[in-house]
Amino acid sequence: MIPSQSSRLAHGPVAASGSIGDKIRGAMAVGKTRWGMLALVFFATTLNYIDRAALGVMQPILAKEMSWTAMDYANINFWFQVGYAVGFVLQGRLIDRIGVKRVFFCAVLLWSLATGAHGLATSAVGFMVCRFILGLTEAANYPACVKTTRLWFPAGERAVATGIFNAGTNVGAMFTPMLLPLVLHVWGWQAAFLCMAALGGIWLVFWGLKYFNPEDHPSVKQSELDYIQAQDEPDQARVPFSRILRMRGTWAFALAYSITAPVFWFYLYWLPPFLNQQYNLGINVTQMGIPLIIIYLTADFGSVGGGILSSFLIGRGVNPIKARLMSMLLFACCIVGVIMAAGSSSLWVAVFAISLAIGAHQAWTANIWSLVMDYTPKHMMSTVFGFGGMCAAIGGMFMTQLVGHILTITNNNYTVLFTLIPAMYFIALAWMYFMAPRKVPTLES
Repeated sequence: MIPSQSSRLAHGPVAASGSIGDKIRGAMAVGKTRWGMLALVFFATTLNYIDRAALGVMQPILAKEMSWTAMDYANINFWFQVGYAVGFVLQGRLIDRIGVKRVFFCAVLLWSLATGAHGLATSAVGFMVCRFILGLTEAANYPACVKTTRLWFPAGERAVATGIFNAGTNVGAMFTPMLLPLVLHVWGWQAAFLCMAALGGIWLVFWGLKYFNPEDHPSVKQSELDYIQAQDEPDQARVPFSRILRMRGTWAFALAYSITAPVFWFYLYWLPPFLNQQYNLGINVTQMGIPLIIIYLTADFGSVGGGILSSFLIGRGVNPIKARLMSMLLFACCIVGVIMAAGSSSLWVAVFAISLAIGAHQAWTANIWSLVMDYTPKHMMSTVFGFGGMCAAIGGMFMTQLVGHILTITNNNYTVLFTLIPAMYFIALAWMYFMAPRKVPTLES
């Protein structure tokens, strides 16, 4: 690659002139290997959320069979968050030290086994144990996905790539209510967990055979490798975890993410029970499935569209950090409409309000993850993200208990919860604006 090209492509194909179609063709012409790596983490994220979303969809059946109360269900989700918090920080560090391929392989193997073990549980306590192990192992997903994106994509493509792999959350949450009713009807809820575990085994084969880091990949073109590494970073010495905890950027991301990430878990765990209660929906494709499909399909558009917006701004010469923050402000404003959901007597008004909010949330997420990639050295990316994910999981633990408590004392009234959601994004945005570094720091050993 000639020097002028390297400089021009430093921020990705969005920097080139021409239509969006021209830019897409230009990005693909450089090489397609990085998109194959992205496909692997997209499908991992899809499986991750199929395993998570299944419990919310099956909650009415399981609650009736095992006599769960609202607090039992809250506690089951609480223990998932405990495992998630511990797993995030441990596995983020392991990925940076041992490598994304080996750590992620082991994590998916273990979470698939944990998913299958749900089919053997016979009480709320049994589900708490299974959810704890599932959370501990599923926590590897996002540090691994973010690390893969940081390694394989230049700055101008990171938000789009992040939006694409994060769209797997919505695909998983969308396909779950489509497929589960059939499995439940034919084989029962125990078989549903075993089927999900088998899907994880299929993914493991592809990951083991196909994933490599850029410099180790046997078939990546040199032009694509040069394109990915056009923005050279100075060599960085390995630093201890205590030093990473003193970095301003670590806390900028950790606190902002811990404020907003639990909102998606609220949707994932409590949206099916909310719709079931508010509008008397059953667990089948036409009643419960269609509203959830619409909501999570909108979330997919938000996830990818949010990445496209900030990448477009970068292509117009806007600094990457500023482009992410401007995009996040717009998405925070879009979330305000979710307040209409709780008090609406119309199912489709509630679905529209929730769809807009969850789509904006996913667009926000694509940008906050890209933002932390922009200012974090790649050799500590999973550690920083893992610490932030741990903080977010702790926030989710408290939110799960708060949701259970509020619903208990208000007789399952969701109005307070939907009213609090928009404020969380503006608080997080203000924190990121003042605290996020504007460039990658150089650390001495």
